[in-house]
Amino acid sequence: MRAIAHQQLHGRAAEAILGRFTALFPNEAFPRPDSVLAVEETVLRGCGFSGSKIAALRDICAKTLDGTVPTRRASARLSDAELIERLTSIRGVGRWTVEMLLIFTLGRPDVLPVDDFGVREGYRVLYELEVQPKPRELATLAEPWSPYRSTATWYLYRAVEEARAQAPASRA
Repeated sequence: MRAIAHQQLHGRAAEAILGRFTALFPNEAFPRPDSVLAVEETVLRGCGFSGSKIAALRDICAKTLDGTVPTRRASARLSDAELIERLTSIRGVGRWTVEMLLIFTLGRPDVLPVDDFGVREGYRVLYELEVQPKPRELATLAEPWSPYRSTATWYLYRAVEEARAQAPASRA
């Protein structure tokens, strides 16, 4: 649900939306699926969620209740590929969203989201290339990094941040 909130938004905006969302459920560490399903759409819109994100959140809740979304303990027993297959059956949840969950929530060590612009840009910056590698090409280039591709992902993101920090300010 956090990843859905962050899709196509700046991190601060997503965190503000999540703050308003979780405030709706003061007695829960994070909103339970049945609690979210009981909230009217207009209330969720008031948190800042778009209609498509609300539909995705509701589908996550329904799929959690029907067992499609495994518990954290059950997730530990599933492979990355099995989790990607199960979770991408949920509305609004694509491969990238599951890869972010695998890396940043489940701590999986060998995930490289090759479709991620930031990852490809980090590779371009790091290796001083004219253009980003295509996803399939990057997957091949990164094979030697296994089983630590999640760490490589983190460093590729940092390469982009460092390049931005060192870039001269653009003039208007």
